[in-house]
Amino acid sequence: MPRTRCRLETMHECAEHIWHIRMIPEQDIPYKPGQYLQVIMGEKDKRPFSIASSPSRGNVIELQIGATPGNPYPGQVLEALKTKGEIEVEMPLGKAFLHEDSDRPILLIAGGTGYSYARSILQYLVDHNMPRRTYLYWGVRNTLQLYEGEDVLEWANAYRDLTFVPVVQNPGIDWQGRSGLVHEAVLSDFHQLDHLDIYVAGRFEMAAVIREALHHRGVSDEHLFGDAYSFT
Repeated sequence: MPRTRCRLETMHECAEHIWHIRMIPEQDIPYKPGQYLQVIMGEKDKRPFSIASSPSRGNVIELQIGATPGNPYPGQVLEALKTKGEIEVEMPLGKAFLHEDSDRPILLIAGGTGYSYARSILQYLVDHNMPRRTYLYWGVRNTLQLYEGEDVLEWANAYRDLTFVPVVQNPGIDWQGRSGLVHEAVLSDFHQLDHLDIYVAGRFEMAAVIREALHHRGVSDEHLFGDAYSFT
């Protein structure tokens, strides 16, 4: 598996406890939209993160990492970037990348920072103006976690084939959009799903619930993609 060192270019907190990382790799390693990398903390300590950027954006790697206080798994990676200014990564990994050979409509279902996975695919679709009907359902716990909601709306205006549906689990009184669980919003909007290529990213528990619900609606694993499903 190819490895390269990545130099930190920028790091900022895009929402509470969610960090956007922009890095420049020493070597330009080809990857597909929707793949992930592993940060090498040690030979027996490799930590996976979705690549949040598209290969169409040049020799840059972006990550979006959720790191709540007291969680050392992502926290130590962020600390290494802050103190050393670089990390070593192994990439590309994952089979849940965008299948460009398909002409089926695309449904992206993301929970929390699982949006970073969908972001890579969306950027690629927009950059290439690919004529495929695309739906993004992004589920978050509160509106503050829609940290790139405005960006996605701009993409939807530029890329007419994109429909964006944010779903907030615990909305405030000012929220006028969809509320509840993201997969329930999907099931409410789509009576048939077997004509779609469906990409899922989020916590393993969420991904498992979504797969079971989609199976009940007639979706086959042939058209259901998610790296979480490689481990369950």
